[in-house]
Amino acid sequence: MTKISLDNVEQMRQDLLEDSQLDSNFVILTVGACLIATFGLVANSAAVIIGAMIVAPLMMPLRGAAFGALAGDPKLFREAAKSLAIATLFSTLVSWTIGRVIGLPDFGSEVLARTEPTLLDLGVAVTAGAISGFAKVRPKISDAFAGTAIAVALMPPICVVGLSLSQGLWSYSWGALLLYLTNLLGIILACMLVFIIAGYAKYNHALSWTLALASVLVIPLGISFFQLLRQAQLHYTIKTILLNRTITFGRMMELKQTDVDWSAKPPEVFLRVQSKKSVTPNQVRLVEEFLSQEMGRPFTLVFQVNQIQEVRAKDTVESPKP
Repeated sequence: MTKISLDNVEQMRQDLLEDSQLDSNFVILTVGACLIATFGLVANSAAVIIGAMIVAPLMMPLRGAAFGALAGDPKLFREAAKSLAIATLFSTLVSWTIGRVIGLPDFGSEVLARTEPTLLDLGVAVTAGAISGFAKVRPKISDAFAGTAIAVALMPPICVVGLSLSQGLWSYSWGALLLYLTNLLGIILACMLVFIIAGYAKYNHALSWTLALASVLVIPLGISFFQLLRQAQLHYTIKTILLNRTITFGRMMELKQTDVDWSAKPPEVFLRVQSKKSVTPNQVRLVEEFLSQEMGRPFTLVFQVNQIQEVRAKDTVESPKP
């Protein structure tokens, strides 16, 4: 651990206190990032959402909250928590209002991607938090890179919460909220560790509480992660089976989407496919048997077939001459 002078520690505290202030700069950047992220999510545009990630200033009070908790500085922690709370509530309200005005019946992949967090998201948050803390204790490193990495994880999930609530999609809003809390705790935890390692703070119970809260989130995130792995394995197995010559699908069928209802007994798998031929019940039965053997458990398959019709100019039927 590096030995840091009291003057440097005090300077760090003052810098973080200034970064955590709820001033006009913070408000304007938060409003702008929220609007950009919400419109980008509605338009399902990854490029627009990236713009919101760059603009969002939420990484600054996060570092202040981490340092304030470790240093036992109630003023710094209070200012940081106030900025984060107001930014969160305001962004949720704005995105909810936009969702109500636009009234989309369904959302695209950019929204859906933020409703099912896993342990991978926690890993991203911890890494981003470490980069942010490192950039703060090493002044020569530009904050722009750290700010971009951390903003990735915060503003879009907040906006997804508001958009989901505007349409009464409670499961989506819960998933997005879980992602936001995961990223929030992951970033704060990593910042705390960096500040301790760099010698700007010492271990105290604040780190233990943050670890405990993060550990609680590991349970739902772990369940989602293993479900993601199971879904990926199922999708790969089904795709392999559909190319099996025994079932005579071959290249005549293309698997577009796989949806699974794991709550059903046995689980129901809905396969959205494109095919040049019709699918017979016997083929469905064969796929079910193959799938059950490969996965070691029974499944009920439902094919949703979008049949392809090929039309060629030479197929034109000429009218008989009089």
